[in-house]
Amino acid sequence: MAKKKHRDTIAVRTQLEKTQFNEHSVPLYLTSSFVYDDAESMRAMFADEIPGNIYSRFSNPNATELSDKIAQLEEAEAGFSFASGMAAVFTTFTALLKSGDHILCCNSVFGSTHTVLEKQLSKFGISHTYVDIHKTNEWGKEVKPNTKIIFVETPSNPAIDIIDLDWLGKFSKKHKTILIVDNCFATPMLQQPILFGADLVIHSATKYLDGQGRVLGGVVAGKKNLIDEIRTFARSSGPAISPFNAWILSKSIETLSVRMDRHSSNALKIAQYLEKHADVESVKYPFLKSHPQYKIAKKQMSQGGGMIAFLIKGGLKRGRKFLDALELASMTANLGDTRTIVSHPASTTHFKLTEQQRIETGVLPNLIRISAGLEHADDIIADIDQAFKKSK
Repeated sequence: MAKKKHRDTIAVRTQLEKTQFNEHSVPLYLTSSFVYDDAESMRAMFADEIPGNIYSRFSNPNATELSDKIAQLEEAEAGFSFASGMAAVFTTFTALLKSGDHILCCNSVFGSTHTVLEKQLSKFGISHTYVDIHKTNEWGKEVKPNTKIIFVETPSNPAIDIIDLDWLGKFSKKHKTILIVDNCFATPMLQQPILFGADLVIHSATKYLDGQGRVLGGVVAGKKNLIDEIRTFARSSGPAISPFNAWILSKSIETLSVRMDRHSSNALKIAQYLEKHADVESVKYPFLKSHPQYKIAKKQMSQGGGMIAFLIKGGLKRGRKFLDALELASMTANLGDTRTIVSHPASTTHFKLTEQQRIETGVLPNLIRISAGLEHADDIIADIDQAFKKSK
């Protein structure tokens, strides 16, 4: 029996079979459709009796390679790729749910996920209940007879909260729900929710999987029967990833392990610096001992990841002055980039939430989110330090 390969090796060596040209790097398949050897092959392929590519909205070799790679890294049975992370989230919901179904969702999730739940799915008679990420002992009260999906992020965006995946997997199984975990912040290099009982894992591949701020993409991986439903729905609804973006993302994942090592080491140094700073009220980073769920994070994550959240003293006005004073770090609508990114969630990604919702999820007016990049940690800290001084 062959020895199981490490994730680092899987990320580098999972590739399509070579063509007749015997290339070392997988080619880019820029084609809208594919031809058949004969009429019977064409019929059988459309009937799903034999495998193959029909049309790039359905499947494309580059998209297949990306999906298979993430499925292997997540130890999932199958995967499917999308044009963006939110295309993955929305299509997964709509493929698996019907009018009258209910979603149980942790209250700390990406702002666009809130919008999908509240503005889009509600139009189709799909309801949801938010549950406090810190009060899991109360979740059982919110499960309804029509609850079909439990959806969580861990670490959460943007408050960097951690949910106990071992507990959650057992909770979901007890209530016979589909457990979906957004694993964007950790990536499969640091955390594999399926090993704890998740049925599906979702990624915005735009973030760490690309890691260089170039292309959009999304991936869902998990149980084959669920992926089959999602794939069938996506073939008709059309949220297909482009071959070029899939090719870029698959190549990017080859360096994911080494990038996550550097993101994590930089973020820990920055978090430790912030924790001692006089102008900081509090810091949230999974591998800081002061994090409320530190022991859980250490149990289910191999490293703390690249995301940090902190509360700056001086409120909203001070926070904006701090952002404006940064010289090295970028202000942009992304994360997981090679470049350090600093943002203000209350006025950007989560501004559509009500004030009460922001308070409940920890998105306070003075919350600053940092996506630690790959620059030298001392240079990132120096930039943050001078911004503290200039913003006083």
